[in-house]
Amino acid sequence: MKKGISLLLAVVLAFCFAAAGQAREFEQPQLTLPCRAAVLIHQDTGTVLYQMNADTPMPIASITKVMTLLLTMEALDEGRVSLDDIVPVSEHSYQMGGSQIWLEPGEEFTLDQMLKAICVSSANDAAVAVAELIGGSEEVFVEQMNQKAAQLGMTNTHFENACGLDEEGHLSTAMDVAIMSREILTNHPQITNYTTIWMDSLREGQTQLLNTNKLLKSYNGITGLKTGTTSGAGVCVTASASRDGLNLIAVVLGSSNGDDRWTAARTLLDYGFANFQSLEVERPQEAPVQIPVEGGDRETLELSYSAGQRLLIKKGEGESLEITPQLPESLSAPIEEGQEVGRLQVSIQGQEMDSIPITAAHEVKKLDLFMALERLWLAFLTP
Repeated sequence: MKKGISLLLAVVLAFCFAAAGQAREFEQPQLTLPCRAAVLIHQDTGTVLYQMNADTPMPIASITKVMTLLLTMEALDEGRVSLDDIVPVSEHSYQMGGSQIWLEPGEEFTLDQMLKAICVSSANDAAVAVAELIGGSEEVFVEQMNQKAAQLGMTNTHFENACGLDEEGHLSTAMDVAIMSREILTNHPQITNYTTIWMDSLREGQTQLLNTNKLLKSYNGITGLKTGTTSGAGVCVTASASRDGLNLIAVVLGSSNGDDRWTAARTLLDYGFANFQSLEVERPQEAPVQIPVEGGDRETLELSYSAGQRLLIKKGEGESLEITPQLPESLSAPIEEGQEVGRLQVSIQGQEMDSIPITAAHEVKKLDLFMALERLWLAFLTP
């Protein structure tokens, strides 16, 4: 009977929290921005704080390089390349126009140096050279870019090149840019080691690199990410910033000039930092650290509470924050390590905002006949 009740409680918990954990929706502000499209998101949760023409496809210029950098970071993590690898300069990469570091065919730079050229100076020739290193050719690399876009749910994006020069059919949206920006910042935070460089040099100081993101020198907490400018795209930026644990990404597409781009990005980020805060969700002191187990090789299960998960709230809501564990009275074996056994319900002013998994800290095997006899024998021997 008790086993049946435990199973029923587990089912009820799963049902109750199936729809929980969804991103919270906030009321959109009335902002006047000098650009064609814009998005502001919370990096940790992906919550959209503002959007304007967010799903309208348009050219994005060198913001394209965020995807180029993302695939490069993945190749580094997988060990397919290293920062010390030499990146060959082909005739094709040499012919790239626009922003560049004037690569010459046969010239050699390390991948680390090429990443600096891409992130700091938005070099088209360096971006294509790196694409050829990772994909074998720019054409193959572009296929990989589109595959990654589809995987990330960037449904309104199609790439035709690795650097962002205007080309028919090379389009994305403010929302899709926010998605890939969040992906690289969340899963490859080391990219900010490059995007926060203000000045550097190559060729033993002969080639100066100056960051195209002027917010690095004028906005508190800026961490990147990428600028872009072409005649088709206008003046664009995806700007990431962090203050007091609150990580934001502001995307601005289609401004008419640089001043408008910076104005729009600052307006978005200022709104975010002025109105929101990020809190780390921790286990309440009264929450149990273990739970009884029936029919297992252990009588109790140690619980694991997700540490470091952050919650986005409006400023001033922290005082009414309530975190309540939702757990059955007991569980039935077998239980796998990492298995979800309950939830932390997060509420503000009585309204549920999120729920966070409580998981099994270890495995509990089902009690077999031998284990049961052994347990009875030990109980008999114990005075």
